[in-house]
Amino acid sequence: MNKLSEEQNLTSSGKRSLNISNIKNFGFRYGVVFAFFVLIIISSIVYNGFLNPTNILNMLSQLAIIGIMAAGMTYVMITGGLDMSIGGLYAATAVVAASLVDNTSIFVAVIVGLSVGLIAGLLNGVLITYLKVPPFVATLGTGSIFTGFALVYSKAQPFFVKDPAYKFFGSHYIGPIPVSVIILAVIFITLGTILSYTLYGKALYAVGGNSEASRLAGLKTNRLVISTYIICGLCASMSGIILSSRLAQGQANIGESIVLDVIAAVVIGGTSLSGGQGAIWRTFIGGSILIMISNVFDSLSISTYWQSIFKGAIIIVAVMIDFYGRSKIQK
Repeated sequence: MNKLSEEQNLTSSGKRSLNISNIKNFGFRYGVVFAFFVLIIISSIVYNGFLNPTNILNMLSQLAIIGIMAAGMTYVMITGGLDMSIGGLYAATAVVAASLVDNTSIFVAVIVGLSVGLIAGLLNGVLITYLKVPPFVATLGTGSIFTGFALVYSKAQPFFVKDPAYKFFGSHYIGPIPVSVIILAVIFITLGTILSYTLYGKALYAVGGNSEASRLAGLKTNRLVISTYIICGLCASMSGIILSSRLAQGQANIGESIVLDVIAAVVIGGTSLSGGQGAIWRTFIGGSILIMISNVFDSLSISTYWQSIFKGAIIIVAVMIDFYGRSKIQK
């Protein structure tokens, strides 16, 4: 074999390797979108009413509460953090807002509720950045504090809301669209635009990719990280307000299992637990997949226990794919 033939073989082999690598990278990047459409097809086959407009609006309404919290969690996870306190914060906000509506006004109740989320997010951020407490430990501790606060504040009893106008956030419609779905869309579009098209968003990716290099490059890493926990806290509080509005009451025990659903939505969407990767539109896809699975399972009368097992398995698979994809890309 002459030298020219060897060079041609090497070039051909290199192109094949490059093509295979490109296909793998494409699969890791957009596999969740493919899974989303496959799930729609399967769901419409096993459940006749799946694509009914009423059912779609019902699923979007269910997505509103988890999705808003997941949008905030996406910001935190892109910087390499994790917020386990959102369940307790979600419950605390619902209780506080519901307790204030009939004694003050809806406006005051909402502002105070969102303020709870802002202060809680600031507390989490300070604990993690300045006091160097690991995110998982810090937010697990504050989550317990927020849950305890909700139980003490409410004396473990629900606050019932008499003012029917408070149902605007959770049960009313503007045209055919539920208000909660409109709030979800506004938050996703706003946070997605900020993340994708602003210097602030690019700085969050940089911090998640390499915090020390970002600091040496002049970024205010502590402030950036704190801001993500504040956004996450505000999102959790907004979800708490929507739920208390929908139920016309605030209860202290509503946040026990929602953290798993929120983290699952973000991870299934492809946001990396290691930080530096993720997108709001991906979280929307991840949350939609979870809601679709629950919707079909409910239509087939499959118990919530099996749904919990299935969600846990999905999270494990999604994390395995994330680590496998990262290791392949690094090679």
